[in-house]
Amino acid sequence: MEREHISAIFDQELNDLRSRILGMGGKVEMMIAGSVKALVERDTALAERVIAMDHEINTFEVSVDEKCLELLALRQPAARDLRFITLALKIVTDIERIGDQCANIAKRVRELNEEPPLKPYIDIPRMANWTETMLKEALDAFVTGDDQLAIKVCMDDSFVDDLNMQIQRELLSFMIEDPATISRAIKLTYISKYLERIADHATNIAEMVIFMVKGKDIRHTIA
Repeated sequence: MEREHISAIFDQELNDLRSRILGMGGKVEMMIAGSVKALVERDTALAERVIAMDHEINTFEVSVDEKCLELLALRQPAARDLRFITLALKIVTDIERIGDQCANIAKRVRELNEEPPLKPYIDIPRMANWTETMLKEALDAFVTGDDQLAIKVCMDDSFVDDLNMQIQRELLSFMIEDPATISRAIKLTYISKYLERIADHATNIAEMVIFMVKGKDIRHTIA
């Protein structure tokens, strides 16, 4: 009976850990959407709010790290539970870095909003929507242990890479044709690259999910 009670408490603690990670991920998803909305709508106040949210993400990371270390020390988990907790420590690092990239986007947006718009923004919002979906699906896969959804996220990364290259080429053509656009175009290339890195972090999470479920490390093996 006592063992069942301890097991029930441990299950509750694991569910709490899942909820904290999803809460952190949900805030970062908001940061992705908010940073690009600030670009499209030239909303500097929204960009500032996204930058401020990065501090919340840092606090979330510390909280999850502490919980993971507490579970490792007190519960001494084995097998799949051990993989879940140790990977949670890595996953929150990727989520925190996504928050950093969103804050970087917002900082570039703040600068861009002081100048005339370079062009209508179509591909960057499309890229942001794609990366946001990748992150959501990677976290869903982590919580549910869905390795097939995680594989889908890994495969989707190539689309974001291709879109980033397309945006980079387009912005380079702007700079070549009109040197007056260089400053704005460079900032937009940074934003595109930040989004591409967000997709990379989502892919990292998905690869860790596959390891958690299958016990197989597939990093650097999916084209």
